[in-house]
Amino acid sequence: MRRTSFARWPCSIARTMDLLGDQWTMLVLRESFHGVTRFGDLQSALGIARNTLTERLDRLTGAGLLTRRRYQTKPARWEYVLTESGRDFYPVLTAIMGWGDRWLQADKPPVSLRHNGCGQHTHAKVVCAACGGDLATDTVIEQPGRAREMFSRPSQPQPRGT
Repeated sequence: MRRTSFARWPCSIARTMDLLGDQWTMLVLRESFHGVTRFGDLQSALGIARNTLTERLDRLTGAGLLTRRRYQTKPARWEYVLTESGRDFYPVLTAIMGWGDRWLQADKPPVSLRHNGCGQHTHAKVVCAACGGDLATDTVIEQPGRAREMFSRPSQPQPRGT
């Protein structure tokens, strides 16, 4: 079954989900943030099929979130290291984790975050870059941009001239 590609949609959420929207991709990134860089270690940590892991690593390297770096020449072996783009995804992953801890976890969350700067336990919080206020559906107004073009198209085909 072919999946619909959102890679060219004029919507950042659709394009991001097209790239990262399956569970294995997110889990490969999670392990990368935990310092797991080698194919065999990723496969072992996740219990993922080789072909599926190969496909996800190819996707993540192709999109620039990971880079391949040779760590052995004979035989050639590679590790997969987070790039700046990949490291920039960490706040997104922690926000997803926080949502899951709140709405999907029956008891104590399986992992907690401690901030190195102050030593306190913490969680992801999305705030306004200008004033620091919370970003929530009732505190933000989305203004039309390029994506509006997609949503303004008629949902039904227009009849041809009569």
